[in-house]
Amino acid sequence: MNKNIAVIPGDGIGPEVTHQSIKVLNAIAARYYHNFNFTFGLMGAIAIDKTGDPLPQATIDICLQSDAVLFGAIGHAKYDNDPSAKIRPEQGLLRLRKELQLFASIRPITTYPSLYHLSPLKEKQLKGVNFIIYRELTGGIYFGKKETSEDGSEASDLCFYSKNEIERIARLAFVAAQNRRKKLTLVDKANVLETSRLWRKTIQELSPNYPDVKVDYMFVDNAAMQIIVNPKQFDVILTENMFGDILSDEASVISGSLGLLPSASVGVSSVLFEPIHGSFSNAAGRDTANPIGSILSVALMLDHFELHEEATVVREAVEWTLANGFLSQDLDPVNANYTSTIGEFLSDYISNDIPMNVNAKNIAFGKTTII
Repeated sequence: MNKNIAVIPGDGIGPEVTHQSIKVLNAIAARYYHNFNFTFGLMGAIAIDKTGDPLPQATIDICLQSDAVLFGAIGHAKYDNDPSAKIRPEQGLLRLRKELQLFASIRPITTYPSLYHLSPLKEKQLKGVNFIIYRELTGGIYFGKKETSEDGSEASDLCFYSKNEIERIARLAFVAAQNRRKKLTLVDKANVLETSRLWRKTIQELSPNYPDVKVDYMFVDNAAMQIIVNPKQFDVILTENMFGDILSDEASVISGSLGLLPSASVGVSSVLFEPIHGSFSNAAGRDTANPIGSILSVALMLDHFELHEEATVVREAVEWTLANGFLSQDLDPVNANYTSTIGEFLSDYISNDIPMNVNAKNIAFGKTTII
């Protein structure tokens, strides 16, 4: 198989974790005789520094001409600390979502037995947790009309949704539920918001088309509690933009670290894959970031290419690495492995270059060489 992949390393730790994902893709390509062609583009703070634009047209063109987009992270502390900045890194990502018509964010939430001790939840709540959040990406309050009064004392953000916007992501979520445990939970605030009532009405109209999927409805405040109290009850969560942003970040801590979780953003013709963590610019260049979220995003990409065996191998490599204690600093501050070392472990596993009985004590610090 031959695929063209646009790569946007972005800011902070983005380039470091993305580089490990490319290692993994190259290992998959060598093992299964695929050809992945990578073309690099700028976005975010680095793009502002180099071009004055958080999303240059050249990057948009690269993405439109590719079969998928692999993205690292966006943002820099110098913009976070300056609320008056007119040009901001995040504008690049929001614009890219619009340009590529990326209307659905997909975030799987899984747990690993070897990391249960890192989760804020008790082990009994973690067993069997495996759900996925479908978040609408291009509507709602983030993209509604924004106004500030002339004297700066008042501001408003319009939350707007159309039925068509709701239907297109709902269909994806229903199909996902059909292929999983056949349960879909719509999270809204229909007791207060008109947009939520439109969401609920639309899902009720679509539901008969998927008779094998059980649909239930949950207010967002209750959902936020239930994700902590009883996360294993969920299969597919469907929700609007802002609720999805908040709930998916909340759910991400269940696994033990933001660095572990991947995501996909699906559009009309384009798909973007990225870890859910931020740019963490203070750690940039230290080779200490967790690359697992980015690498599992590659597994989602392989699934998108219908290379399901290859995706399974990547996930097996991740599970093997975690189970054997080859962990990044966020997971094990005392005996941490470098970002690049973990990428090498995963690549070597995929290439069948690591014996299955390897012991972490027999690995030289920062290297994958067996000694």
